[in-house]
Amino acid sequence: MRHRSLLSAACAGIALSGALMSAAPALAQVPPAPVPAAPATPDAFTYKDMITANRLGDPQVSPDGRYVVYSVTTTDVEANRRAGSLWMLDLETPDVAPRRLAISDQGANTARWGGDGNLYFLSGKSGASQVWRVASPTATPVQVTNLPLDVNAYRISPSGDKVAVSLAVYPDAADLDASVEMGKAMAERKTTGQVYDRMFVRHWDTWNDHTQNHLFVQSIGRNGQATGTPAWVTKGFDGDTPSKPFGDESDFVFTPAGDSIVFSARLAGKTEPWSTNFDLWKTNGLTGDGTFTNLTQDNPAWDAGPVFSPDGRTLAYRAMARPGFEADRYQIVLMDVQSGQKREIASNWDRSADTLQWSRDGQTLYTTAGDVGSTRLFAVDTRNGVVTPVTGPGHVSAFQQTPSGFVFAQDSLKSPSDLYFKTYLGREMPRRLTQANPAFDAKAFGEYEQFSFPGWNNETVHGYVIKPVGYEEGKKYPVAFLIHGGPQGSFGDGWSYRWNPETYAGAGYAVVMIDFHGSTGYGQAFTDAISQHWGDRPLEDLQKGWAAAQQKYDFLDGSNACALGASYGGYMINWIAGNWSNAFKCLVNHDGVFDTFGMGYSTEELWFTEWEYGGTPWDKPEGYQKFNPANHVENWKTPMLVVQGDHDFRIPTAQGLSTYTALQRRGIDSRLIVFPNENHWVLKPANSLQWHNEVFGWLNKYLTPAQ
Repeated sequence: MRHRSLLSAACAGIALSGALMSAAPALAQVPPAPVPAAPATPDAFTYKDMITANRLGDPQVSPDGRYVVYSVTTTDVEANRRAGSLWMLDLETPDVAPRRLAISDQGANTARWGGDGNLYFLSGKSGASQVWRVASPTATPVQVTNLPLDVNAYRISPSGDKVAVSLAVYPDAADLDASVEMGKAMAERKTTGQVYDRMFVRHWDTWNDHTQNHLFVQSIGRNGQATGTPAWVTKGFDGDTPSKPFGDESDFVFTPAGDSIVFSARLAGKTEPWSTNFDLWKTNGLTGDGTFTNLTQDNPAWDAGPVFSPDGRTLAYRAMARPGFEADRYQIVLMDVQSGQKREIASNWDRSADTLQWSRDGQTLYTTAGDVGSTRLFAVDTRNGVVTPVTGPGHVSAFQQTPSGFVFAQDSLKSPSDLYFKTYLGREMPRRLTQANPAFDAKAFGEYEQFSFPGWNNETVHGYVIKPVGYEEGKKYPVAFLIHGGPQGSFGDGWSYRWNPETYAGAGYAVVMIDFHGSTGYGQAFTDAISQHWGDRPLEDLQKGWAAAQQKYDFLDGSNACALGASYGGYMINWIAGNWSNAFKCLVNHDGVFDTFGMGYSTEELWFTEWEYGGTPWDKPEGYQKFNPANHVENWKTPMLVVQGDHDFRIPTAQGLSTYTALQRRGIDSRLIVFPNENHWVLKPANSLQWHNEVFGWLNKYLTPAQ
């Protein structure tokens, strides 16, 4: 509306006299950003280094254990784009450098080995994202699928004779062709009104276009190409597979015989926005007869990640216990395929299991889990439930098995992800296999260490402190006090491309991060402690942690600090503004909650607010108002930078605008940045650079250099 007002004013100005027009000031330009501080040293790691860094991930080991294929994403800030490629490493010749695969030239991603030794991948070079394969790295690619819609996820059957793909289709269409025609008709209609009679109306960053992700299966001929009409095997199921927006092929798997598919999905219906009841469903064959068997009907909470044992007799999966709670602990469950009998293993292990992999002998399950600030790889004995850590400090993001050990992607606070190898013995130090960012070896990073202190209820709470680059004994340094989101999350020993603590250290700031009550990796009771206690227990931890850090590390200048946070961290920034208003010289709030009561009506995943605040806004209004930052605006006085993504449907734009309105109306120095094309995260390279320029400029405006 403001743009229209400016246009109207400009048109009205035509009637002014020439003298008046020449005297009129020019339209205001974008307010210039405060200037960020210079790097602490010439070789300091900076946010510009982080934004342009190569991003390695998704390692996949060949069936014979010799090769590992992985992805590398490069960033071109000037062109404002990222590009992915596939690389291959020969594990039998470790002295030979990895090579980029030629199939990457026209785009390739999501590489997966088939049991037949062929390498499958997704590529859009035919005009749509389809499944391709190569028999060897130098062979000519063969297009496996030729479907009229993009393939968003796929699986190859154990025998390699079938491919299952996920396509976004209209669920009430008669078949795939009819769905395509419906899409064309929707695109050509002249009206623009979108009509809904059930939620989700929108989710994460996308308005509901009335399609769902459904599974289709095709046979693969001897020539490597898919043949026949795709069988719509989830036809009649009202729900997405994989789930939107973050699901992948781990949500579905062929049975060992390749004659059915087991998939994890939640029924849509009218309750989807407040339900976390994902079940494991089994198709009755691959014909798409519209009937399914619910394998986990006895559990009203989340069931996920089905994987069959090597002998096909056991189905392992992960299960939560409490309906409506997205951050409940994932327990490992084994189901006998023949009888359907289930049993939990490692039930006394107070960690939440991530993706599961069976050992080749079927006696061990491997998984990753957060663990006191790190994310480690663990081995779980399926017979007695004994859990053994395989890796040490750092963050393991992906892993694969070889005949002699593990290939895994690991990062830390000081290094982005690279591939490492470790034998099954688990006693030796991991051997580094890749160097995705060789230039970083010459960069200076801040030294860091973990510390602990008695927090809320006198329970042990952990945090990290990072020294600034160029640290000199005896100096007092300004501090970036980083607060993580989730709130069931962690700022631990891991790399980030959005909130990277080392970028602050590179600018000359010390960094303090507290894993307050509600954080993951410290046991489920610790995680549970934040629910219905957003403003008291975590704030107490932050206050005690800040005091403990200053007492332990005399280089921290407690009177020269800025607090920064996003999502729940942004909520906490608003809460600090009204309930700990003398602690910091400035604040940075990215996509933070301003009005918890309004969130209960405007966010898309209602199970989140209903669990965290104890019910619906009309049944439990006191739960929404008890720790509502909007109720404490009269105490605000600290300058704040507010950032908002306009495609953020998790914490909608009105929350950020309300924060900024309150600041401006109270006359507090404040600045608002709205990214019209970003969601809960700022992902586009140029926007990321702008974000960091603004944030680091804000810090430099209010924090004085080291003394």
